[in-house]
Amino acid sequence: MSVAIITGASKGLGRALAEALAARGWDLVLDARTEGVLGAAARAVAAYGTRVEAVPGDVTDAVHRAELVAAAGKLGGVDLVVSNASALGAEPLVSLAELPLDGLRRALEVNVVAALGLVQEALPLLRASRAGAVIAVSSDAAAEAYETWGGYGASKAALDQLAAVLAAEEPGLRVWAVDPGDMGTDLYAVAVPDDDDPRPEPTSVVPAFLRLLDERPASGRYGAPALLEER
Repeated sequence: MSVAIITGASKGLGRALAEALAARGWDLVLDARTEGVLGAAARAVAAYGTRVEAVPGDVTDAVHRAELVAAAGKLGGVDLVVSNASALGAEPLVSLAELPLDGLRRALEVNVVAALGLVQEALPLLRASRAGAVIAVSSDAAAEAYETWGGYGASKAALDQLAAVLAAEEPGLRVWAVDPGDMGTDLYAVAVPDDDDPRPEPTSVVPAFLRLLDERPASGRYGAPALLEER
């Protein structure tokens, strides 16, 4: 059995990915801050018949990260870490001239520092896995200059670089930074509340993530739309 830790798993892409992995027989440790919402998601995921541990908490808390890894260890180890939890820096998004520095610090703590901290905690178990992998959920804002997305984009660009260096330092693992592309999520709705244009559901990009796990290409940065088009 394979075991994955997924942060930000109570809704959106995190939950969609959790359900897809559970359907394939993965055991899961799921993280989110809101206990009730996470619990409901975990019960839905567990309906696929696999073991699911819901561990509510804040990924910026080192104790919480240790709890996530300990829960995975009890399930048999860690084969995959998905850093999906994200913070915007401001809700709704604002220009850099108006971006609260505390908001930027929060985005960096959640999107970068906590992601690395979780990998550091899980690294012994990832190294012991026959197919250890890390997925860092990135964004096109990490590579493109979109107005008001500066703080969030900077944090995701930093996450991309951490993933690239981790791949160089841990050649026994697969480390993928994945830009999922446009999605209709609560995060986007909070970021740009005036944008009513329809966007794809998170479930539509999950096959791109599953392709990475199936084919295990070289570590690197991948775009979900390109992975889907090449199928």
